[in-house]
Amino acid sequence: MKRIIKFLLFILLIIPCKVRGQELIPNAKSGILVEVDSGAIIFEKNINDKLSVASMTKMVAQIIILENIESGNLTWDEQIKVSENAANMGGTQIWLQAGEIMTVKDLFKGISMASANDATVALAERIAGTEKKFVEMMNNKAKELGLVNTHFVNPTGLDEENHYSTAFDLSVIGRALLKHEKILEFSSVYEDYLRQDTDNKFWLVNTNKLVRFYEGADGLKTGFTDNALYCMAVTAKKDNMRLLAITLGEPNGSTRNDETTTLLNYGFNLYTVDQLNKKNETIKEIKLNKSNINKVNLVLLEDVSVLREKSVIKGDYQTELKLLDFKLPIKKGDKIGNLIIKSNGVIVREVPITVDQEVKKATFINLFWQNLRNIITGCINI
Repeated sequence: MKRIIKFLLFILLIIPCKVRGQELIPNAKSGILVEVDSGAIIFEKNINDKLSVASMTKMVAQIIILENIESGNLTWDEQIKVSENAANMGGTQIWLQAGEIMTVKDLFKGISMASANDATVALAERIAGTEKKFVEMMNNKAKELGLVNTHFVNPTGLDEENHYSTAFDLSVIGRALLKHEKILEFSSVYEDYLRQDTDNKFWLVNTNKLVRFYEGADGLKTGFTDNALYCMAVTAKKDNMRLLAITLGEPNGSTRNDETTTLLNYGFNLYTVDQLNKKNETIKEIKLNKSNINKVNLVLLEDVSVLREKSVIKGDYQTELKLLDFKLPIKKGDKIGNLIIKSNGVIVREVPITVDQEVKKATFINLFWQNLRNIITGCINI
């Protein structure tokens, strides 16, 4: 009986306890605090309430833009000609003029620091042809991320009917955005300039004041509209732990900053992470039948860390490899299984794995040489 009680107590301690009251962010309509690597929820308040989310919307636009840059469809130095539609966007702007030419880098800077609607639409039109088609891409991306309480009508977050998301869905979006490490090179900058060395020089000041005033903060997005009120997603890293705090529907900017800071302080004061493995670390070498190569390494798609309350003594972790029923060909980055992390038999984390190189179906020549090698190896062993 004593062993059973100790085991149950350990389970309660190793699985982070979520604060469920109003005490941390009493003024927000909704909020969430997560550890970024694992996605473990530390705090939640009305996290599935569908709300207007203002420019928090642009995090999905940023994901799509960065994916296009990484795929080669866009380059940072590409010159974009601004349409009349983009130039006439309302709300927050960098005051683009119809026909003006600006680089992708500067437009993205305008989105990430100033939350510029005109810059967002200019890049949306470049990628998808029209603003409407880009919104379709955004909704498809939301579905790809497994979101069920998110729907977009525009790429900017301006108030429109049927345009909504939730604190939980935004935490998933924020974590997906942070997988593109380039974002932090923009979101962490407090002030900069556009149109340098021209008569139309424009001073950019980051709408996220915490990147200047909160230690470790380096992103991520703010928002405001009449319907959404004041919203914020802030990520900060201390030691080896990165947190993402989201507050929605705050009454003013000062309260938004204060309550988001309270969430971050709560997480950093009470929690830590145990780092077990690094992204791209080899977990195991396996043989693949009927492939063009004889062996391939299985590697991690993410860092492996486990959230733990500081008051809990670090325990022992066990790992188990579970492969999916995959078919060739497979590319580097394709998920083919999970590394399951357990503590005392309890699953505390599952991390996706991939291969370290592309693996194709074996050709006739590949099979011939593999069979010949097996025959020769068998003869040597005899």
